[in-house]
Order: sequence, then C-alpha cells, then structure tokens
Amino acid sequence: MPESARDMVDLRSDTVTRPSPEMRRAIAEAEVGDAVLGDDPTVAALERAAAQLLGKEAALFFPSGIMANTAGVLVWAQPGTEAVIDAGGHILNYEEGAAAAWGGVQLRAVQTPDGLLDPDLVAEAIRPDTPYLPQTSLVCVENTHNSAGGRILPLERMRAVRDVARERGVRVHLDGARLPNASVATGTPMSAWAAEADTVMFALSKGLGAPVGSILGGDAETMQRAWRLRRRLGGGMRQAGILAAAGLYALEHNFPLLAQDHRRARELAQAAGAVDGIQAAVPDTNIVMLDLEDAALQPAALLAALAERGILMTQFGPRRLRSVLHMDVGDDGIRRAAQALREVVEAARG
Repeated sequence: MPESARDMVDLRSDTVTRPSPEMRRAIAEAEVGDAVLGDDPTVAALERAAAQLLGKEAALFFPSGIMANTAGVLVWAQPGTEAVIDAGGHILNYEEGAAAAWGGVQLRAVQTPDGLLDPDLVAEAIRPDTPYLPQTSLVCVENTHNSAGGRILPLERMRAVRDVARERGVRVHLDGARLPNASVATGTPMSAWAAEADTVMFALSKGLGAPVGSILGGDAETMQRAWRLRRRLGGGMRQAGILAAAGLYALEHNFPLLAQDHRRARELAQAAGAVDGIQAAVPDTNIVMLDLEDAALQPAALLAALAERGILMTQFGPRRLRSVLHMDVGDDGIRRAAQALREVVEAARG
C-alpha cells in the first residue's frame, strides 16, 4: 500500500488535481476586492479572458459546474417547460435534479446510439406547438461527453443540432465542462462550438487543474440575468480573486498539458485492452472506459485490489470501470496503472 495519498495514482477524475507551486503563488499574490459589488479585479480579468476564449460578449465565474449549468438552463427554461437532453447527459444524471428542484424544468431524455445528440433525434424530441404537451424551451448538449467516455461532439453535428433548434425557436445550452479537451484534441477553438450555443459552460477545475470554479458565457444581457441567478443560488462570492487567480493561471498555462493527458489515455487504453477479459475503446480525449467481459472479474473486487496497489479508479456501470487522465498523472503513473491492472485481473481469473 502506498505510504501517502501523493503516492497514489488517482484516476478517479480530473477534479483531483492539486495546484502547482506556480498556481499557489498566483493565488497568494492575487489582487482582490468584493466580487458581488463588482470590484474584484482578478475575477473581472478571469471573466474577460474566458469570454474572449468563448467568443461571447460576457462570462461569469461560478463556484461549480453544476451551479453554472443550472443557471444556463434557468435563463432560458421557464417552470413547466421541457429541456431536451440525451439520456446519458450529465445535467440529467449527475446534478441532483437541479433544473427541476430550482426551476421546475422537466428534462426529456433522448436515447442515442453513441451518447451524442444528432439533429434528427432533436427534431423528433422537440414538442409540437400544442396546448396538450409541454413546451420545449431548451436543448442541452454535452462536449466532451462524460458518460460516453469523453467523446467529442463534432462541430458539424453541433451546428446541425443548433440549426434544428433555431428553426423551432428553441435555445441551446452547451455543457462544455471538458470543452477545453475537445478543443485541444481537434485543434478547434472553443469559440467555434460556443458560437453554436446560446450559453456555454466550461470547467476550470477539471483538466485545466484549478482547485475551484467554472465559467458560464453568453451575450451580455443574458449574463446579467445569469448574475442574478448565480446570487440566488448562493454563488455570490466576495474576495473571490483568490480563486479566480487559479483559473487565470490555468487558462494561461495549462491548456497545452491536455494533449499529454490524451496521449496517456490512449496508452492506458492500449495496455488495458491487451489484458484478457478487458475491452477498452480508444478514447477521444482523457477518459478511458474499461469493460469487464470475463464474468470472473467483479468491479468492486478489482477496484479494491487496485487500491491496495496504489491505483484509484471508479465503477461506471454494472461492468465498467472509468479512468480519467490529468496533469497529476505522468508516464510512470500510466505504467504503474497498467501493471497493476494486469496483475489484479490475472489474480482474479486464477
């Protein structure tokens, strides 16, 4: 068993990263004010930089992605209306029913063959204009898609979904928590995807390595309404420049590191796929899904055995394990994870 948490290869999520010494220095030296009163210069600088990256008029710094997504839904969807989302979407499955709890918004789950919405499915899911059915107010898309293994929603497909929504008078919200990964993997600026959405969220605290925070971007008038929603949801922060400084550092320095995460994810998937009893698809970005095809392989037992060897993963379905690469896991960590996986599988299969 590793002697400390720092000896572990933690693949549970890309949210587990620790600030680098340089990021900690930026936090310590941050100029601050009262962000609710609008005079925290570091928060303002972060919001300007994020808006520019997204190609949007304005952006807001939120404490969490769930709060930012909730505000993104509630600025468009009135109580009693319906938001279309794929059945594996994060907003539907992993956000504690926030849209329903805070806004009375119904989520309509659409089954997709690959975890990604397409224009035909969206056209079918948007309700006809009749008093007997809920009114569709929003389409929510996700990029990259967590449950689909970090899959990238192609820009052309996103554009086609937006075209269908626009024709029907429906807004689009992009849950882009890992949109930076999609951008780096494809060489496409985040603004290209953001241009096809009315609002877009992305996380600073996942692959970019900041300890806290997400961004919501949109037009200036909509962000004014989102500002009020953020405060209503409890997201008004005071000397938040301490946190925003980490986000600024992440935007300025950590984007290139995502390419290394993607390379290491492919290497882990290749090594895992070579182990008898495990199927691993080639990942688009930094998430590796491991399907246990041998009945002798029990997820809970494998996870416990891996943890004993200093490797942390998560169960993501009845017969699936998930590993997420991030800047705190280097090449040695991938080698250790692959070796440990091979050993625990061989032991389980006898």
